[in-house]
Amino acid sequence: MAAAATCTLVAASRFGYPNSNGRQWKPRPATATVRFWRCRRSAAAAVATAGVGGGALTRREAEGEEARELRRCLAPERLEVLDQMEPWVEEHVLPLLKPVEAAWQPADMVPDAAELGADGFHAACVELRERAAGVPDAHLVCLVGNMVTEEALPTYQSMANRFQAARDVTGVDDTAWARWIRGWTAEENRHGDLLNRYMYLSGRLDMRQVERTVHRLISSGMPMHAPASPYHGFIYVAFQERATAISHGNTARNVLAHGDAVLARICGAIAADEKRHEAAYTRVVERLLEADPDTTVRALAYMMRRRITMPAALMDDGRDADLFAHYAAAAQQAGTYTASDYRGILEHLIRRWRVEELEAGLSGEGRRARDYVCALPQKIRRMEEKAQDRAAQMRKRPKTVPFSWIFDRPVDVIMP
Repeated sequence: MAAAATCTLVAASRFGYPNSNGRQWKPRPATATVRFWRCRRSAAAAVATAGVGGGALTRREAEGEEARELRRCLAPERLEVLDQMEPWVEEHVLPLLKPVEAAWQPADMVPDAAELGADGFHAACVELRERAAGVPDAHLVCLVGNMVTEEALPTYQSMANRFQAARDVTGVDDTAWARWIRGWTAEENRHGDLLNRYMYLSGRLDMRQVERTVHRLISSGMPMHAPASPYHGFIYVAFQERATAISHGNTARNVLAHGDAVLARICGAIAADEKRHEAAYTRVVERLLEADPDTTVRALAYMMRRRITMPAALMDDGRDADLFAHYAAAAQQAGTYTASDYRGILEHLIRRWRVEELEAGLSGEGRRARDYVCALPQKIRRMEEKAQDRAAQMRKRPKTVPFSWIFDRPVDVIMP
């Protein structure tokens, strides 16, 4: 995508970054069409949505579907599956957390005044700033977007604690599920801290604006567009962990190409964490598919019809009403996270979970859900190609967008 600017936000917003302006969705009359993420759509984008999801639903229809899905997945026999999985989680998931003594900490990655002394710390900061000066503004915008996403961690722990039969009820539960949630949160907490410190020391970012964006995002919450069931929740997090690993990994390669080896190491370390977390959630869904294939594959199809929304879709800096759309376009063009990445994640998970091979234990609805999911990557690929063709025909010119995160310096992005 970075090399082909013809793959515009139409594709990115539909597949990789579904919310294009970060505004909170508000109820509309029952007769209104519900777009599960509120955005300004072009006609092409609306067609793309209908092509993947099978058409828009009214608000009443959407609420009814979600209620039915929730009742199905929270039936006692479904939750019993989660209860019976706990010994397996103890053995196969918890070991993916690193002991505190073995885990890297932010102080390991950036200059430490206590260790270096005043003169050494000053010299190290000067060197850090010299390297950071070579990173293009477009990549800095993507770095901030990644950091803002990581810093909204309180929302993610709250989300995990919505999952019936797999949550930390008291805050100090000793179940394997509860210990995983807390351990995962503790590991994730280092990511935002580390990126925040690097950006502060680099001197290239308006940290007050970045911090205000984090503040607003945590206050706004996160639209997951899914029932509060473990079946849907674990599918969502498995997808998002892989997406985050890809985004940080791509950022590492991009900034290394511009001479910032330290930032590349930082992003690489975070990407490695995300890959471990992806492995954990992927294993959980794999186990659910073995224990209850019909419920799980139907939940997977439900999630893909609603789209996997980015956790930071409601980001807001208080200035740019279309901040998320502009950030998504920058990420698409910089190659940080693209529409093709979204499709690639889906293809990977279908292979990993062997969805095409599912047969035993599937109802008629389950088989239809399996077939829908397996056909989806090709549909997305065709829409990517059409979006590229449309962009080429329209010969779109870049739009210059000032980002408050980088002191309103302009970045050229291509919008639909």
